[in-house]
Amino acid sequence: MGTTDEGTVRVDSWIWSVRMTKTRSLAAAACKAGHVRVNGDRVKPAQSIKIGDEVRLRQDGFERIVVVKRIVRKRVGPPVAAECMTDNSPPRPPREEIVVVARRDRGAGRPTKRDRRELEQFRER
Repeated sequence: MGTTDEGTVRVDSWIWSVRMTKTRSLAAAACKAGHVRVNGDRVKPAQSIKIGDEVRLRQDGFERIVVVKRIVRKRVGPPVAAECMTDNSPPRPPREEIVVVARRDRGAGRPTKRDRRELEQFRER
């Protein structure tokens, strides 16, 4: 297994290993975009983390807050991943409370009369 109790590991690799993201490239992209903080500081993908560090990952409008309990170098199953971190995230709101926002594609141009009516109907709900 790829777990050790000493040393450090890259933050993007650890986030992927404990199944916070689906791929390592998504974890690296989240770091580059500034969505990952370690002990309150934004980090680059190659930043090292150690046991006891607090990792915050903003994803899909929610923030996951975890404390590193164990260093993992390779992707592990969900039961082992749960043992590698302490999850201090606030609970997600129920799906009914999530607000859906109308969006138009960038560069789609000015909305037509029909598009405008549909947006107004959507906003009234």
